[in-house]
Amino acid sequence: MIDALPIGGGHVFGMSFGTFLLDMFVIFLLIIWFWLLIRVVSDLFRRDDTSGLGRVLWVICLVLLPYLGIFAYLLTQGWGMTEREQQFSALARQSLRGAPSFSVADEIAKLDGLKASGSLSDVEHRKLRARLLG
Repeated sequence: MIDALPIGGGHVFGMSFGTFLLDMFVIFLLIIWFWLLIRVVSDLFRRDDTSGLGRVLWVICLVLLPYLGIFAYLLTQGWGMTEREQQFSALARQSLRGAPSFSVADEIAKLDGLKASGSLSDVEHRKLRARLLG
């Protein structure tokens, strides 16, 4: 345990400041690669103009040649990534607007109907109504 203490040169556990910076740089590059990989793969699988074989070949290239594969995809296919992302966002917004909205008044009316039909007891009705209002 005595060997782990800093000695004059500033080394802690055999690690200098330079190796610490190099490790941080490598971790930074790994995070950037992972983020770019997620963006490229999500774009690749959203596309309608790429065949299954083309997708498989791109994924193999992305896994076997990590940075080179990503740069190759961005250089050859990246021109349409922004348009595809905008189309996907517009489609998501449109489907969200078309989704039925939740209304507390509608839910209370449904609860009253269930109580009137005898499907809910008074205790259950009061409990569910309190949950909706509370």
